[in-house]
Amino acid sequence: MRKIKEVLRLSHEAGLGQRGIAQALNLGLGTVSTYLKRARDAGVGWPLPAEMDERTLGRLLFPSQPATGQRRFIEPDFPTVYQELKRKGVTKQLLWQEYRQQYPDEGYSYAQFCHRYRVWLGHQQRSMRQAHRAGEKLFVDYCGPTMPVVNPDTGEVRQAQVFVGVLGASSYTFACASWSQKSEDWLNAHVQAFEFFGGVPELVVPDNLKSAVRKTHRYEPDINPGYQQLAAHYQTAIVPARPYKPKDKAKAEVGVQIVERWIMARLRHQTFFTLASLNQAIRFLLEDLNQRPFKKRPGTRASQFEQLDKPALSPLPVQAYQYTDIKQARVHIDYHVEYDKHYYSVPHHLVKQHVEVQASDTTLAIYHHGKRIASHPRSGRQGAHSTCAEHMPHAHQAMQAWSPERFLSWAADIGAETREVVQRLLQEKRHTEQSYRRILALLSNAKKYGRERLNKACGRALLINSPTRSSVESILKQGLDQVPIETTGNAEQEELCLNHHENVRGEDYYH
Repeated sequence: MRKIKEVLRLSHEAGLGQRGIAQALNLGLGTVSTYLKRARDAGVGWPLPAEMDERTLGRLLFPSQPATGQRRFIEPDFPTVYQELKRKGVTKQLLWQEYRQQYPDEGYSYAQFCHRYRVWLGHQQRSMRQAHRAGEKLFVDYCGPTMPVVNPDTGEVRQAQVFVGVLGASSYTFACASWSQKSEDWLNAHVQAFEFFGGVPELVVPDNLKSAVRKTHRYEPDINPGYQQLAAHYQTAIVPARPYKPKDKAKAEVGVQIVERWIMARLRHQTFFTLASLNQAIRFLLEDLNQRPFKKRPGTRASQFEQLDKPALSPLPVQAYQYTDIKQARVHIDYHVEYDKHYYSVPHHLVKQHVEVQASDTTLAIYHHGKRIASHPRSGRQGAHSTCAEHMPHAHQAMQAWSPERFLSWAADIGAETREVVQRLLQEKRHTEQSYRRILALLSNAKKYGRERLNKACGRALLINSPTRSSVESILKQGLDQVPIETTGNAEQEELCLNHHENVRGEDYYH
């Protein structure tokens, strides 16, 4: 930059000679002489007008030189360059060549073209400083590095994830370790953070990990149902950062960096055998971190928290949050849904419908369109079924009510002989359920022939020692139940006729 003003001031006010001015301003003697001569020729005296700056004075003394330097170049259209670079295959080299074809003599070199584009691009980017209200936002994220935990029995090393939460106004920081970044660990880390702060902020600002956001979107992200349920329990709101915009959660980014440097790095030489011992060490160093004085502002994170965030936080709910796993399921054709390899019933009219399953440690609730339609105690028996009778169709309810006692009671209402036949049928098979259909077929004859005839037919079947469904039905069809039994010989002959005919093979058939 030219120092014309200083040359004129030292010459007129200080009375220095040209050599003295050159030494004072570190200029060449010829330069000082040129400035003074051109000022006299242009009629420029001292003091200068208040509105005259160095550039105006230079143009007055050197009118023959261009305002932008010794050679005038035409500036590229950098906004157009910026838009063109978004196209696939377009490069700066290509755009520079097109620029030089348009301005072969007045164009910049490729190096200057790229340099000036970078300068222009830097002037376009703006970073807004965020002003955080007390108790407004909690920024949460996971650290990139992990902490090793060694199993003392097997020597297996598991990597623990470190969760970080930072309050916006005070930068008060929380950290804890968990086994994974899955939904259960993610939500439990939030619960620990709220308990650590002793209250709940208005907003929670997470990253777009799967445990927080089911489907990312710049304007309307789809929050994970479990995360939304936690927010509803604590009366707070979830506002995820925009994808690929880390400045939206700059507090969390800085908090993660500080935790990595002042907690995780200090624990690198220690060996931990349980997750609890690791969290205990983190909590101890966390207190030290929050008590460290700020470098560019007064106080510490802890003191700022007591003054700003703590009074503004909402109180914790009376009942502690209990983790609930939420999943979508489809009702099977047997009106059951599967969760953790166990089957739970729902009302049968929802077959093939999609429902929402919410499972806690003790109970499992099933919702359809936001309405709870079923609730069961949580079961750990894999492959088993938990079925409520009211969820079954009427036909299935009737079938489920089948039992030996019910069949015997039903048969006894018809008659003693019928009950005796049913009793023998139940004893025939290894499993009583295998006889249910034959008994139903037997008892259904009461509708066709009447209860009295059925009971007599059962009595005759017992007399001929053939208490089977087919024998009873044969007696009813032939009307033998209405023929009186006169003598024992006739009974034996009847038994022979019934038991020894061409369709009965008999014991002699098998050799």
